[in-house]
Amino acid sequence: MRQNPARRTALLDAAIEVLTREGSRGLTLRALDAQAEVPKGTASNYFPHRAELLAQIMRRILERLTPEESALADTMTEAPSMELVVTLGKQLVERTRADRSSHIALLELRLEATRRPELHAELTRFMAEQLEANIDFHLGAKLPGDRTGVVLLYLAMLGMIVDDLTVPDLLAPFSTDKLIEELVGRVLRAA
Repeated sequence: MRQNPARRTALLDAAIEVLTREGSRGLTLRALDAQAEVPKGTASNYFPHRAELLAQIMRRILERLTPEESALADTMTEAPSMELVVTLGKQLVERTRADRSSHIALLELRLEATRRPELHAELTRFMAEQLEANIDFHLGAKLPGDRTGVVLLYLAMLGMIVDDLTVPDLLAPFSTDKLIEELVGRVLRAA
């Protein structure tokens, strides 16, 4: 059966919204069809089994969260420095807030992976590839810090993002920008 790439993308975007709103248990083909406003049974033509759907959702989340090349190129015209790392961290938080659904859907997939060994393996591979890509980008751009510093920065930023998405009032008394500045300075100076 021929499939329409635009419809597949719309279905995956709908799946991200269902995951965000209903969690992984609410992600059914019927709910996906309803969210995408397509005829019943459409999603089953695109995703023959749940594992395939979840894997494709991960790839779509990556597409949505990857910064635009032109915007990143503009940022990277600056000389490698701690300030540039701070700018990249602030931009990451801005992208997170702009596409809250993708991040929450990814958190839902992480939770689902604790119960599904096949998803656990796929998610681990996916996340490891993304972490390696981030490390390679950082080191390749000659930004301050070493491999371990980049991993520590990743872990700390992830914690900040999770709190910002799930319990934003927790961080409300603090300036996110100042936290990122302090975080980068402390982690990368120690590296």
